[in-house]
Amino acid sequence: MGDVFKGHCMRLAEYTDYTLRVLMYCASHRERLVTIAEVAEQHHISKNHLMKIVNDLAREGVLETTRGRGGGMRLLLPPDQIRVGDIVRRSETDFRLVECFDASLNSCTLDPACRLKRLLQDALQAYFKTLDGATLADITGPSMVARPAPAGLARRPPGTTTTTLATVALPASRRR
Repeated sequence: MGDVFKGHCMRLAEYTDYTLRVLMYCASHRERLVTIAEVAEQHHISKNHLMKIVNDLAREGVLETTRGRGGGMRLLLPPDQIRVGDIVRRSETDFRLVECFDASLNSCTLDPACRLKRLLQDALQAYFKTLDGATLADITGPSMVARPAPAGLARRPPGTTTTTLATVALPASRRR
């Protein structure tokens, strides 16, 4: 795909990005408890941001947390039972791609005859179909090694996100 998306992006909220990172890190370290401090250090994310995310994931039954010395967190379900689409739906707060997706706010005069709304609804459904077809196990694994952040990225200004994507081999059943 290369340059096709250069300058054009669909963005997940920072909260969702960090949520996925926490879950991927936990999935990659199933043999032990993981701490908020090590995730914060590995991904250069504020511990305060992570505490909220971890508390939300624990309340939702995705993570088990243990407090105190020797405490940490771990996945409550095997990674192959956690769908990426479910996590994104829980984490994102707004899937209104355009005003007319919300009848209470819609003032668009094109709405009765507009075909764009349907096109965007179909695109959103396709997006979730793709995400629902992948589990946490599909996007993590023992070979997943995080690269060190480039110099100067130890702290980012609030509201900015830098995500480094690594190539992950999908199982044969997921390849197209």
